[in-house]
Amino acid sequence: MSETTAVARPPEPDWLTMTAEELVAYREAENRARASAAARVITGEPDPGAEIQWRELALPGRELRVRVYRPSGTGLPLVVHVHGGGFVGTAVQSDWVTSHLAARLPAVVVSVEHRLLDPSTPLSAAADDGWDVLQEVLRNAGEWGVDPSRTAVFGESCGALISALTAIRASAAKLRLRAQVLVNPAVDVTETFLDHDSVTEYGDSPTLTVPQLKLFQRLAVPAGADARAVSPLYADDLSGLAPALVVVPTHDPVADHGRRYASRLREAGTPVQLTEYPGAGHAFLSMPGVAPQAEAARAEILSFLRTTLGA
Repeated sequence: MSETTAVARPPEPDWLTMTAEELVAYREAENRARASAAARVITGEPDPGAEIQWRELALPGRELRVRVYRPSGTGLPLVVHVHGGGFVGTAVQSDWVTSHLAARLPAVVVSVEHRLLDPSTPLSAAADDGWDVLQEVLRNAGEWGVDPSRTAVFGESCGALISALTAIRASAAKLRLRAQVLVNPAVDVTETFLDHDSVTEYGDSPTLTVPQLKLFQRLAVPAGADARAVSPLYADDLSGLAPALVVVPTHDPVADHGRRYASRLREAGTPVQLTEYPGAGHAFLSMPGVAPQAEAARAEILSFLRTTLGA
């Protein structure tokens, strides 16, 4: 999902006809732009109070990079973050908010450079990345300098979908999370994915369009796969999950995804706080240089995590 108007971006492709090779070439060029120094005008400057490093994790059957934001201290809370994008995106695009949370909570923030969707990599693979990184860090909490009893998950867009699935898996595994933060979440990849008023009203927004959503859905769930298994909106049991903050920009095609998921969580008895940001578009939190609402959302997320993590 398009999340920035970054400097020197590649030309926008035809989302509905692009080949696998064109997709790979496009996202490599787009992610270079998002990670560039020039893009900081839009994506924001990192907080100097957190050291930022890439780290390679050995996970079952694969190696995966994570971007680690670390302030001084040990025994800190852990926040596992998942960037948005689906078929394009990088943890670097979220440096502004993740480094700020690390420095100001303080906490160790681990951002998952999850596998991006393509014809051979479905959403279930990215969901496994989020879950496996969480387990790996908690298994080695001492090495990471984190307090495993104070853990939260935090995701944006497709990353919020992955984080929501992680929270559900954690509950089923009796792994207690303190909080989940879901920003402009896309939580439905079933046949009802586009059947929301917000899609009709904002389906041609500057940062997310219906053709992009259709490509995301096609890549997310291969033919014959169970779309409900990767759609938190249709999870059988949402009770007993970590308290949730759901952040919804109003001018977003998937705004109704967030609203409906918050309602389902509330109906299941899971504590949930839904906040809407009038006039904000999809992925606004990744674009503080052009989205004035990002500052208020960042402050709200920080306050919510301070309360739930006891930081």
